[in-house]
This record gives sequence, structure tokens and C-alpha cells, in this order.
Amino acid sequence: MSAARRLKANLLAILFPLFPGPSHPAKLMFPAFLLLSAWGLASVRAAITVYGANGVTTPSAFLPRATTYTSGIPSFTGLAAYNPVILAPPPLPSPLPPTQFTLAVPNNAQLVQGLSIPQMGTFYGFSIEMSVAIQLIGINSTYLNVPFLNLMSIIAERAGAVHIRVGGNTQETAVMVNSLADGKMIEKDKEDASNPTSTPVLTFTAELIYMLSNISSLVNTKWYLGIPFNDTTNFRFEIAESAEAILGNNLLGFQVGNEPDLYADHGHRPANYTQFDYFGEFALLTEAVSADAQFPVRNNLIAPSIQGLWSPECSRRRTLPERQLRHRLPYPKQSPHDPNAMFPTYLTHDSGKSIVAPYLNSTNIAQTVGKPFLMFETNTASCGGFPGISDAFGSALWALDYGLQMAYSNFTGALLHAGGQNVSYNPFTAPPTNQTAFHQWTIGPIFYAAVVVAEALGNTNTSRVMDLNANSANPYTPAYSIYENGNLARMVLINFMTDASGANTYTATLSAGGSQFGEANAVPAQVKVKYLASPSVSEKNNITWANQTLGGQFQADGRWQGNETVYTINCDQTANTCQVEVPAPGAALVFFSDAALQESTPQSTQTFATTAVTKVINTATVDPSVLATSNGENGSMRGTLSGTSQGSSGAQRAAGIAPSLAGLASVLAGLVVLCGNNVRFIPTFRGYVLPWNMTEFVAELFMKRYDWTVL
Repeated sequence: MSAARRLKANLLAILFPLFPGPSHPAKLMFPAFLLLSAWGLASVRAAITVYGANGVTTPSAFLPRATTYTSGIPSFTGLAAYNPVILAPPPLPSPLPPTQFTLAVPNNAQLVQGLSIPQMGTFYGFSIEMSVAIQLIGINSTYLNVPFLNLMSIIAERAGAVHIRVGGNTQETAVMVNSLADGKMIEKDKEDASNPTSTPVLTFTAELIYMLSNISSLVNTKWYLGIPFNDTTNFRFEIAESAEAILGNNLLGFQVGNEPDLYADHGHRPANYTQFDYFGEFALLTEAVSADAQFPVRNNLIAPSIQGLWSPECSRRRTLPERQLRHRLPYPKQSPHDPNAMFPTYLTHDSGKSIVAPYLNSTNIAQTVGKPFLMFETNTASCGGFPGISDAFGSALWALDYGLQMAYSNFTGALLHAGGQNVSYNPFTAPPTNQTAFHQWTIGPIFYAAVVVAEALGNTNTSRVMDLNANSANPYTPAYSIYENGNLARMVLINFMTDASGANTYTATLSAGGSQFGEANAVPAQVKVKYLASPSVSEKNNITWANQTLGGQFQADGRWQGNETVYTINCDQTANTCQVEVPAPGAALVFFSDAALQESTPQSTQTFATTAVTKVINTATVDPSVLATSNGENGSMRGTLSGTSQGSSGAQRAAGIAPSLAGLASVLAGLVVLCGNNVRFIPTFRGYVLPWNMTEFVAELFMKRYDWTVL
């Protein structure tokens, strides 16, 4: 037997126990004989492409190698939530708005005409499609997603709580059962999807409700749920009965019918179905609720929740003031459209005002009957949003202005919708299931807007909002004043323009009280300012709030990164003025007292640690700093490899190899997955940063026979 054959035989005996068979849960199915047959072949140097620098890799399917702008319709074939295409920022408006203007307001809220009703800090909450609860909230009541807990903690510690709706189209046909195979909490039946939007039919267990309850035990979270409304002859109240018993005071209410004005279009009701038919069905449900002893609370039904085909007044004419008067506002735009053409329409104060205008009469009706009026599900656009808009910094400025405009117009809350990974507008997105071991979450720009609104309104639940029609009502420089406990507490100043030169950074001269209002001067000796900032309205990753970020794509664990920066601006109390600059683009939150700042800014945010992990089979760890800077051995193979790019001149050079057992052991120890501060290698990916001694071995033994990526 030749030396090579003896080496193969010895290695076979050593390696075979190390590789799991086909039934192994890790599913790393590498037959040792195939692996060893690759060893014996005349080696041909495979090209290895190195992405990134210093060990930082970027999967080429998602992130561009350089920042580029597109002037055409963005084209991307991957998951929309990770679309790397960046639009060119819209040009500056013509004429340009003035960059110097004054905002003079009374200090006493009683002197302000047109203030909103008192608003709660929980104004901005979230709407989570029921079918993606597992991806975003947790696998079950025991395994909760740590990034989700951290993100909700950010909002709750500023607003006092966070309101979340779990439902949507998938709630309409959902069926609650006692148990599912393999202990699942939710099961999707995509084969029986009856909705033109490809909404799956869900089966779920009470474990879903227990999971929500456990979230509430860790973070002050309140929940909206929905009663299935597809069969009005046999209402399925199991979800409501279980939620009442399990969630208790953490249950806010039940939605009755999701977008009933679209039932006919989606084939769920006859073509002549109208709001009057809906009211009749709602009456049937209320009768059934009244007869159900397991419904201890009977005034928490949410209706009508319409998309927009039925007018608000028509929907109210026979509505239900004795129960709840709530409404779902339609999305501002219907996609698909050319995002480049649509982008400028979001970067103006007129956008939020025009969306809210049709509902001003409805908010007045809600006040007369003492009921809340919710925008129950919204975002930048329907059908998943616009790539390059919904996932760019401009959407954060838009959502900030839109949210405060709704608060000023006497909506009592708004829920920003989160769907799956095939949409652009998510406030937060978990990584694809097969990438959770080495990728973290992605935070959408509108989540930052929710944070700013929470801080702007505070947690006293006494905040009243005023649209200042700033800068002679210029649509590119809106501003709001916020009164708390009867006095001026904060201002929000927004700049929708993008100008890296700084020429369109504006300076607002703020004045509070004074003789013109019959008050004493009320400008403090200094104000504190936080900035929502980014280089461009098109930016997707480099977004900060008070100099802190939640991370770029696949980089977020729900915790702030960086140190918070709060600017102190000295004021002229003699002149009763204070000058605050707002960059283009950006927004400033101005605090008129230390108390207003302290109330909105927690000294520390509770975060949650990982206490359980999955995918721990066949892993080892390597210090990434060592891996990133290692050249390996003596570099003798560099001349053979010549380069690391595909097609490089030396990449196809043939040579024989005789790796040692020690080299083999080092590679086996390196077959691990990148996670947190440790590096691990796993199969089925393509990226490639290794010390050269490992690169040679992995290229020869694995990459030619198996689809490996080493991160």
C-alpha cells in the first residue's frame, strides 16, 4: 500500500466518528470517504474571495461593496428587508426656505389656541403580523427573543409602556387548538391561503398568549389582539377567552374585523358587501360576547378598522360609540410606484397633514363620545413599502412629523406595522432563520422615530401638542411645541432637506412667554438638545439618536451603541431667545427644563442577556482579532495562490499538497460559526476570511465538494 493510501486509511479511522451521520440534528452530512477522496486528488487551487477588511465580512447577496446611488427603479432580487439599493436624495427645493426664523410661543398652555388633547407617551406602538410573531417575539413562552425585549425596553422606559398589536390579515382565519405537532406554537398552512395577498392560514395554541404575558412580565407591554371574523355564524372566541384569563390588565382590546372594506375585493364576502353588512355582523358578535361568561370585559372591542375604501363618516353613521370608536388609517401611498418619484413627497410637512386631514371630523366625533381614536396599522406605504424610502433615514423624519401631526390632530395612538422579511418598512427585522447564528437584527429608521416621539411626549400622559406652522408654514422645516402639566416642556424641529455643505442647516430662534403673550419671559438660561441625524435622507445604516445608534444591517441586538450626547445651548434671557441649529437633514428635540429631559431620558435602559442558545453542536471558538490578523505559518503558499479574487492569475495553478494531521486538526477546530465576539465556520455560505494555512486546507477539502462559506 502506498504512503498516500496508508494515510487515507488512517485518517478514515480517525475522522469517521467526528462527522455526524444523516440523522444528526446539526445536519452536517459530510461522508468521510468523499472528504478523503478530495484529499487524494491532484489539487487545483480554488479562488478565495476576501470581502471586507480586518476580518469583517459582508455577504455579497445583501450589502454593496461601495455606497452607490440609483436614479432608476431599484432592482434587487433578495429579501426586501435587506435591500442594499440606496436612492439619490431628492434635490433641494426651489425656492429654498429661509434658514433663519423665529418661533415665539406662550409658556402657559392656557394661552395656546388649538392644542391637542392630552397625549400618552405610548402614542407610537407597533403592529406585528400574527404570522411573524415567532420570528420577532419568540419561539414560545420560554424562548423569548432578546433583541425584541431590548427594543421594547427602549420605548417602555421612555413612554412608561409600549403598546403592541399582534394580528393583521392572518388573524381573520386563525384557529386556536389545544396542541400542535412537535410542540409548535404556530403553524402556517400556505396551501390553504385564501387571500389575494397570499396570507397563510394559521393554527396556534395558547402558548402564544403565554408568550405575550411573559413579555409583559419583563417589559411593561400591553397588547391588542383580534377575534377571527371570517365565519360570523360560528364565532371563534378561544383567543379572546384565553387572552382575558392570561393577559389580564395587559390586554388592551380586541379588533373585530381587519379591513372589512376589502372583504369583497378579497373574495371573503359577496361583491355587494357594504359597511351596513359589517355593522350587522358586528351586532351578531356583540350578542355572542354578551352571552359568553368567559368574557369578563365587554367594552374593549375595536371597530371599525378599515383600509380606506369606506369613508370615515359613512363608517361612523351606524357605528358603536357605546363600545369603542377606533379606526385604522390607510397607508399614505399604494405601491408599486417609482420610488425616485415618490421620495420627495415624503420629505414635506404636507405629507402628514394630507393623510390626517380626512379624519379630523372623526377625531372630533371620538372626543364627543369619550372614546379613543387609533390609527391601528400604518407605515410608509401599503404592500411592504418602497425600497430606498421606507428603509432610509427620510422615513424616520417622515414618521416623526407624521406621528406628531396625528397627535396634534387628536388621534390617541398609532401602531407602526412590522411584517416579514419580504417588506421594506419594518421597524425591526430578525435575520433569516438560516442566518441567525452569525447575523443579528436589522433596525428600520422608523424605529428611531418611535423613540423620538416617546421622548417628545414623555410619560406623564399630560402632553399636548401644537403644530407651529414654522418658518411661515414652510413644508420643509416643520416644528411642534409640546406642553406638559400646563407649561412649555419641549419643541421638535425638523429639517427635511439634504445638503452636505451645511448651507441649508437652519437656525431657529426660540422664544417662550414674554410681553406679547402677557407673560413673564420664560426662556431658561440654557436648553438641552438631542439630535436625530444622518448624512442623507437616503442613508440606511448610519443613523443616530443623541449620537447613539442601534447598528446597521444585521448588526443590532436591541442595545444602544456609543455614548449619548446631549447638547447644552446657552440662551439670552435678556432677549428671551435661544438659538438652535438643525442640520440638513435632521431633527432636534429641545428640552426647556432639566425635569423635562430627565423624565424622557432614562438614566439606564434595562437590557436582557442571552440565557439559552441553539445550534451549539460541533462548534468551537476563535478570537476574531487573532483570526483577522493571522498570516499563518510562513506564507509559503502565497506565491501559489497569488491573490484572493476569483480569476486571479495564480488561482488555477496546480500543485500537490500533503497536509499534516496537525493542520487537519486546526481546521476541524475552526469549523465554527460567527456569533457575538466569537468566530465559527459553518456550511452553505460563501465568504472567505481565513488565515492562509486554513484557507489552503478548506479550499482543497471542502469548497470544491461542498458549498461552504467561512465567515
